[in-house]
Amino acid sequence: MSNMSQDDVTTGLRTVQQGLEALREEHSTISNTLETSVKGVKDDEAPLPKQKLTQINDNLDKLMCGVDETSMMLMVFQLTQGMDAQHQKYQAQRRRLCQENAWLRDELSSTQIKLQASEQMVAQLEEENKHLKYMASIKQFDDGAQADTKTVVDSGPQPVTSETLQELGFGPEDEEDLNTSQFAQPTPAHSMAASAAVGYEIPARLRTLHNLVIQYASQGRYEVAVPLCKQALEDLEKTSGHDHPDVATMLNILALVYRDQNKYKEAANLLNEALSIREKCLGESHPAVAATLNNLAVLFGKRGKFKDAEPLCKRALEIREKVFGDDHPDVAKQLNNLALLCQNQGKYEEVEKYYKRALEIYESKLGPDDLNVAKTKNNLSSAYLKQGKYKEAEDLYKQILTRAHEKEYGQVSGDNKTIWQIAEDREENKHKGEGATANEQAGWAKAAKVDNPTVTTTLKNLGALYRRQGKYEAAETLEDVALRAKKQHEPLRSAALGGVDEMSQSMMASTIGGSRSSMTTSTSQTGLKNKLMNALGFNS
Repeated sequence: MSNMSQDDVTTGLRTVQQGLEALREEHSTISNTLETSVKGVKDDEAPLPKQKLTQINDNLDKLMCGVDETSMMLMVFQLTQGMDAQHQKYQAQRRRLCQENAWLRDELSSTQIKLQASEQMVAQLEEENKHLKYMASIKQFDDGAQADTKTVVDSGPQPVTSETLQELGFGPEDEEDLNTSQFAQPTPAHSMAASAAVGYEIPARLRTLHNLVIQYASQGRYEVAVPLCKQALEDLEKTSGHDHPDVATMLNILALVYRDQNKYKEAANLLNEALSIREKCLGESHPAVAATLNNLAVLFGKRGKFKDAEPLCKRALEIREKVFGDDHPDVAKQLNNLALLCQNQGKYEEVEKYYKRALEIYESKLGPDDLNVAKTKNNLSSAYLKQGKYKEAEDLYKQILTRAHEKEYGQVSGDNKTIWQIAEDREENKHKGEGATANEQAGWAKAAKVDNPTVTTTLKNLGALYRRQGKYEAAETLEDVALRAKKQHEPLRSAALGGVDEMSQSMMASTIGGSRSSMTTSTSQTGLKNKLMNALGFNS
């Protein structure tokens, strides 16, 4: 009995119940027949039939009790099975909550480290602010003779390079819902630089100040970035006039800084002014004009005005198609932005058309392993999910993970499975109660080593889709790998960013003939700041 399964017990109880029912029917028939035969017979006559009738009736009562007890046992057993299933569900939820709790603890620890770093920067920012005010006071009393006499040369349009492809886009790819909260983070330095200057060469005289402003703005240090921008604008208008491409470039940068501060009205005014200058100086079909139109569209997107942003994005697309051709990666970038705008308006037919066209361009021009291919597939999957097309979304997620696996570890085979195949195998075998095999553990380790934020986002999204389909074991497998990847790669990225920041500050110090350490001390600050402005050509 101890080796019987739940299904065997249920089948046995039903068989017993059916047998008891049959016996009850048979005894009932015999009882009715005997009652008919002894009806009207005196008590002292036919004693044997009456005795049999009494026994039959007693047996009939016992059979009815047996049928009732069997029915009760079946109900109790079914209730027990339901409780076991509910218990397993609660166990799965408990494991998921434990994972989420560990994730949140990691996030809290990271936030505490960032808070400590921010507190250490406060003193330095206060000193820098004092010296910026001092420079402003000197600038106020400076006469016109102190203005820089160097001539700014327009070197013409900038050739399209890989850096040009880093132009600012909409919203991150690891979030399933696009809304205004996506735009709350400071614009990354490379995106701000490309957005402000794409299609136009920044003169050498402005390049150092341009990089310094972008670095401060990307770190959220607006109290330093804004005065530097305004000072540069003032000097540029004195030396080159208001209607000059350099002025438009600096207006773009200042607009992006204001946008990250949620000063949308000021940012819109500056971008419209920059657009007017670039159209006048460079022509209405210049790539720099398309970049400014795209920045205006992003600004409207941050404010949730997707309908107003769409025509700006379409005009930018037309310019890029005219200048670069229909199959240029810049065109694909603009198609992605346009698709996101349409998605927020529920225009899913247009969304799929734009994403699929962008995907074709990226795959043909940049190759199937380019990061933009995976990002676009992820975005298209999100659009499918919003329409309830779960199968199409799932297929795209699997394509991303399969391609990333093959790029790192070679052709997929029985001994070299992708992480989604391992997750589905575990889902199929979950009733066997076996732990993860050595091959499965190796597959988890392989997937966690792929240093690609888009792949990590895909793991989370496909895990959420599995969970929606009731595949809890598969979902937990992918979520566990995503957590491992996050823990494994975040410290490396933070260290790399820190190294880049120190390098840029060191290069800045060497430009003005000083050192990074001397820039952060309380002594000789005024002299160093004056050296910086002299080196940039903004003081006499």
